Amino acid sequence: MKNKDIRNLFLYVLFFFVASCSTTKKNESKVKFAHIPTVDEEYIVDNSLDTDTIQEPIALFTERKKWVDSVYTSMTFEERLGQLFMVAAYSNKDNAHVNAVERLILDSKVGGLIFFQGGPVRQAKLINRFQAQSKIPLFIGNDAEWGLSVRLDSTYTYPWNMTLGAVQDMKLIEKMGTQIGEQSKLLGIQFNFGPVLDINTNPKNPIIGFRSFGEDKYNVTTRAIALMKGLQHKGIFATGKHFPGHGDTETDSHKALPTVSFSKERLEIMEFYPYKQMFKEGLSSVMVAHLNVPSLESRPNYPSSISYNVVTTILKKELGFKGLIFTDALNMKAASNYKKPGEIDLEAFLAGNDILLFPENVPLAIETLTKAYQDSLFNEKRLEYSVKKILKYKYISGLNNFKPIVTDHLVADLNSSKNDALQYELYENALTVLKNEEAILPIKDLENEKIAYVKIGDATNSRFVATLKKYTEVTEISDSNLDSLQLKLNKFTKVIVGYHTSDSPWKNYDFTPAELKKLAFLSKNNKVILDVFASPYALIPLESFNDIKGVVLSYQNSPIAQEVSSELIFGAIEAKGKLPVTVTSDFVANFGFSTEKLNVLGFTAPENVGMNPLILNKIEVVAQKAINGKMAPGMQILVARKGKVIYQKSFGYQTYEKNAKVINTDLYDVASLTKILSTLPNVMLQYDQQKINMETRLDSMLPIFKNSNKQDIHFKELLSHYARLQPWLPFYKATIDKKGDPLNKYYKKVSEAHFSTKVADSLFLRNDYHDTIMKLIADTKLLPQKKYRYSDFTFIILKEYLEKLTGRKLDVLSTENFYKPLGANNTMYNPLQRVAKSRIAPTEIDTYFRHQVIQGYVHDMGAAMEGGIGGHAGIFSNSMDVAKIMQLYLQKGNYGNRQYFSEKTFDDFNTCYFCAEGNRRGVGFDKPQLGDKGPTCGCASMTSFGHTGFTGTMAWADPETEIVYIFLSNRTFPGDSVNKLSRENIREDIQEIIYDAIER
Repeated sequence: MKNKDIRNLFLYVLFFFVASCSTTKKNESKVKFAHIPTVDEEYIVDNSLDTDTIQEPIALFTERKKWVDSVYTSMTFEERLGQLFMVAAYSNKDNAHVNAVERLILDSKVGGLIFFQGGPVRQAKLINRFQAQSKIPLFIGNDAEWGLSVRLDSTYTYPWNMTLGAVQDMKLIEKMGTQIGEQSKLLGIQFNFGPVLDINTNPKNPIIGFRSFGEDKYNVTTRAIALMKGLQHKGIFATGKHFPGHGDTETDSHKALPTVSFSKERLEIMEFYPYKQMFKEGLSSVMVAHLNVPSLESRPNYPSSISYNVVTTILKKELGFKGLIFTDALNMKAASNYKKPGEIDLEAFLAGNDILLFPENVPLAIETLTKAYQDSLFNEKRLEYSVKKILKYKYISGLNNFKPIVTDHLVADLNSSKNDALQYELYENALTVLKNEEAILPIKDLENEKIAYVKIGDATNSRFVATLKKYTEVTEISDSNLDSLQLKLNKFTKVIVGYHTSDSPWKNYDFTPAELKKLAFLSKNNKVILDVFASPYALIPLESFNDIKGVVLSYQNSPIAQEVSSELIFGAIEAKGKLPVTVTSDFVANFGFSTEKLNVLGFTAPENVGMNPLILNKIEVVAQKAINGKMAPGMQILVARKGKVIYQKSFGYQTYEKNAKVINTDLYDVASLTKILSTLPNVMLQYDQQKINMETRLDSMLPIFKNSNKQDIHFKELLSHYARLQPWLPFYKATIDKKGDPLNKYYKKVSEAHFSTKVADSLFLRNDYHDTIMKLIADTKLLPQKKYRYSDFTFIILKEYLEKLTGRKLDVLSTENFYKPLGANNTMYNPLQRVAKSRIAPTEIDTYFRHQVIQGYVHDMGAAMEGGIGGHAGIFSNSMDVAKIMQLYLQKGNYGNRQYFSEKTFDDFNTCYFCAEGNRRGVGFDKPQLGDKGPTCGCASMTSFGHTGFTGTMAWADPETEIVYIFLSNRTFPGDSVNKLSRENIREDIQEIIYDAIER
């Protein structure tokens, strides 16, 4: 017996003795470790047959070794050989393929399957079927480099490694590995053939490229380790590939044998570096590539995968790797062109590989290996070395106790909403700004900008454009003739050029010559922000970046990448990414600017702001209840938290005839939300400038109230609806006859000099009737008792005050002071002057005053008689724009890093001054109920504020939970006789769901 064998026998006996004795003494540790593993070292084990370094609890080692030895002993020679083979399987092929795989399992006793194209449920069923047929449980492997979607439909796609190479937060990449690991577990997979450790120093590499983390060995290593930790923490074995290094090649090894011409010294410094570090961190397995590496293998054009020097001398002995070693797929031309089936398998095994991947002819390979064994080309010890290592991994993975895959809800479980949550975080950290001349990013001072968007490329851009338009007005411009295109662009201050290529990893991402010419032309004649939704290498052909003001690298054209990139352009996020590869002498690896973050609304998944998406999904049930119950034909609902929109959906149709579905960009008459969206913020500006205060009397604000019964009303009382004002007056009734038809004294069908106040189609009111309205208000009696009583008069009065004070109309004030700088370009009075009628939800079929379908004209009769511009009603908007204004309030007057009014002003207006008297109202704002009934679900904090509207609207914000909730509908269509929406508490029930969704 050799000295080493004697030593090993002695150590094994010693370990057995220690394990046995350790249970007899209470004061000693119950389990002795030769090495104390951490949680992340669950799968860091010594996979050789030697027992001198045992990196697992001895008790576990004993159980595992017992199982491995017993299974190995029970196997025939052919069964042992079969364990060396991992054959290809597909879940999208016919029965002939399935039967062929079964024959390999039953007759050749193969040890594993690598699955390629198909679907998750089909694959799961096949795995259950194949595992049931196999005497020894099968290894299942998958190339899930960026998720199971690499091979399977109906599964999730994560960012490619090149995109991850820009991410600086390794915890996010580890989290991605964890999620892929969890999904792999659900599908009965033990091996993920990733991460890719190739250092992509050659931009022309046709097969690695985007699959690499980049060109910097340190960056590649840290990201690969993070991904590996995530995978292996979930019990999935990670496989580093493609050893010895496939990053600097220009040949696809699927088609031919690539050559790596570096010296061994260079390889040790660069290509081997990630492997060395990964081995220290517990990498489970390595895949050896088919490469011609003259410095490592002297035989000409001899593939590294079958080189003893590469696999055994270097990988196992010099680098000390003791885990499982896979060949790359043996059907690849780089290998199969060199030797025939059977021969290539034998060479790979003799080189030191443990598992032969994707062999072309297993029966022939087993026959060839059997003959080689008989000819003493290898012995039993060599076979035992690999087979026992394989069995050991099978035990560690739990295959000794295999349980069939559960297919119920499998697709839903694989596509959990938390996947999107992580994807948002990854892109938020990956997007890279390469140029930011004149601080063009982020775009701010929106009131001074006119922005165009021009598309280059042949792939979809819909999410990008839609999100850009949520920030401000962005006009899509196109023309095949460059001169004609420029004529259209001359009036714009900035041009965003989006380069969109297919998000398929194998499609060409290069600019065409015509596209390069177009980009150069646009950049020379405009202030261009170029956003590239493609590989960094796509930028290499650009001759110059001198004329381009801003360059954003978004890496991929996925929907979330497009959305997050829009956020960066408008400042909702800052740029954090760094280039993973060198593009030019200026744009080198690890380069990237940071940009300013503005406190504007962004977008993310609910989980990222502590909200449960499954609970939020219940909103749809309540919305559908309202539609089915004819409480409203359709609606928009938005939820934001912590400055991020997490839910924005539209339901139903504009009318019950179901001719036009409601979409997020449609406009609704928001009714009394006008009070806090238009009039109130302008009043707050005057308060901020000390033009008025809480004790200002009404007679000092407007002369019409001097010597009236309202002269002593204080500003605070007025806006708290605590001034004894009448709720409203039906001003229109004095202008119609008994049949409800407009009187000629007051109306004309066409606009005339003194009849130009447009009330509806073909209906114009005499211009001086506004004075009559103000006189009627001034002359009304006060209510007998001082108590809370909601009144429209308050904001009709405030409109008059603002217009008299500033000399400008309220619509102009709101647009110039707020809507333009906020980018609330969908918020307006009289929308028919700016947008198509088809975008506006109708509010009523009027049979009593205007006698027409009210669509694009304000529903409120009093506001209509003011030409559509009322202090109490008249605003049309959508959920996104309303959310911006509510977020402005939530941030106490600040939005986009601009202070519109002081924090003190907001606090003063958001105070309930008369709560002790039973009046819940703030100054202009509605507040939560003091008792059982009120505007909210009863779950919002007392610091929350908002308003509701007669047409079926609600806007509410809560400083304590940082939630903004918007509900817009046209519940008044076709008539408003019964407010079922309010009676059924639809808005309040949805708000309650939102609060229930908060993760506590």
